[in-house]
Amino acid sequence: MTQGGAARRTVLGAAVLAAGTGITALAAGTATASEAGHGDGGYRDLPYPTVIGHRGASGYRPEHTLGSYQLALDLGADVIEQDLVPTRDGHLVCRHENEIGGTTDVADHPEFASRRTTKSVDGVLVTGWFTEDFTLAELKTLRAKERIPAVRQRNTLYDGQWAVPTFEEVLRWANRESRRRDRQVWLHVETKHPSYFRALGLGLEEPLAELLRRYGRDRRDSALFLQSFEPSSIQRLSRLVSAPRVVLLSAAGTRPWDFEQAKDPRTVADLVKPEGLRWIAGFAQGIGPTMDLILPRDAAGKLGAPTTLVKDAHAHGLVLHPYTARNENSFLPADFRKGTDPAAYGDAFGAFRTYFEQGIDGIFTDNPDTGLLAAEAFRPGRRPVNS
Repeated sequence: MTQGGAARRTVLGAAVLAAGTGITALAAGTATASEAGHGDGGYRDLPYPTVIGHRGASGYRPEHTLGSYQLALDLGADVIEQDLVPTRDGHLVCRHENEIGGTTDVADHPEFASRRTTKSVDGVLVTGWFTEDFTLAELKTLRAKERIPAVRQRNTLYDGQWAVPTFEEVLRWANRESRRRDRQVWLHVETKHPSYFRALGLGLEEPLAELLRRYGRDRRDSALFLQSFEPSSIQRLSRLVSAPRVVLLSAAGTRPWDFEQAKDPRTVADLVKPEGLRWIAGFAQGIGPTMDLILPRDAAGKLGAPTTLVKDAHAHGLVLHPYTARNENSFLPADFRKGTDPAAYGDAFGAFRTYFEQGIDGIFTDNPDTGLLAAEAFRPGRRPVNS
């Protein structure tokens, strides 16, 4: 159920004050989510542009905690993101990476000191502690903490307040909140490093599909997106469940890790061409590109001329959920920075307005309240310039 604009603004005003204190193939031919047919209860009925709480409300709380997810929901986020990695005993837990030294207090636990190690994850050497080396019971003895304290020092106030949640706990939370609010709580769920984990005997897709079926989120009209940087993971999921799917796209010159392993020579630059988008549309309903693929930045960090990606993706019936909008100067294009403090807020509203004017269908943001206020300003009668 979509909230009206006036009601949303009222909720946002209160929520901002609170925050301050602390499948089947998609038919082609639909240009944008706002122009799509409505009434089937699916993702085309989401508000346009859709605001996705990136790892929850990670601009204000340690990411991927129930506290971060709850705040994102209270701030009015349309959809809330989870990233999934496995434990040694096969449980799916919510962490952006399997290395947890930067997001939990594991380093303070002497009983786990010997588990610090170096691994090659998708071809990159990483040193730390890894979820696949812990049972769920062991992982539950840890507490979450802020990932980037130098930028978000205020968030460190909440270090230790929450444990690492399992995805099943998140599904239960989302269902409780859906009943309480009399509307579906939408989730955006990413499989992290799926080829890496499959090689360890910890495939993500099958246990994920089982949970989705158990909690009734496996259907075409379910309030849930599935996403991955590895197209083969999305293809595998398409054979297991019908929930809508999104292929994530990194920098143009990179290759998905499953392409690297399969010796597939295509890069992201190939996938954002019309023929690449046509291929994606055969098993997914959307793409999640880095914003730089839509609005490239020059060497000075300023925005350049937009590409044709929005128009080309829409021509193949794909929605676009680019990432990631944040309030701080260090993350904003140079055009919207204010002052020299990288942790200070810049002109985030100006950046959001520019992003929305490209015709994107939604956006991931660490600051759902900022994104929603910007979206509300854009929604009444505004049309994208790049449609």
